[in-house]
Amino acid sequence: MSEVKLAAETRTEFGKGAARRIRRDSKVPAVVYGHGGDPIHVTLPGHELQLALRTPNVLLSLDIEGKTQLAIPKAVQRDALKGFLKHVDLLLVRSGEKVNVEVYVHTEGELAPGAYLLEHVLSTLNVEAEATHIPESVTVSIAGLEAGAAILAKDIPLPEGTTLVTDEDAVVLQVLAAQAEEAAAEGDAATEA
Repeated sequence: MSEVKLAAETRTEFGKGAARRIRRDSKVPAVVYGHGGDPIHVTLPGHELQLALRTPNVLLSLDIEGKTQLAIPKAVQRDALKGFLKHVDLLLVRSGEKVNVEVYVHTEGELAPGAYLLEHVLSTLNVEAEATHIPESVTVSIAGLEAGAAILAKDIPLPEGTTLVTDEDAVVLQVLAAQAEEAAAEGDAATEA
């Protein structure tokens, strides 16, 4: 897991106008909360934050008024058309603390030969991991699977120190037989009758 250091400035202005001024200066308004303390309203450098958020579940080391705080992104608001960051909510974490996060499920290998389709029922899994050791993703092999095969959440190998929060019997991936040829054959039979 990567840790990104960012300099955060506390802010006292709130509302749409203040947020627009902050974004005009290539910065992003954010709120840092957690551990029972009052929320801290900060401004973060826009470009550096955008680059950091490319990594799923990135650990941010924030320098807030000379004090270093660790945080993970909890909610990210982006402009629907242009994609720039509008606002970020960050959750304070401590080294050794367990947090619940979503990790992406990646596949490796090829399905068995034939007309099979792989359906991603769940693209992410909820897991509990140490805040400083959150996995970016988990990988599962689909090599040789045929129609009717399914991979459950409990079948996906997790890194050491990570536990599954998602229901262990939840279907994550399943293999389906392609139906395009069968539908075309039925359509031909109907036109001949």
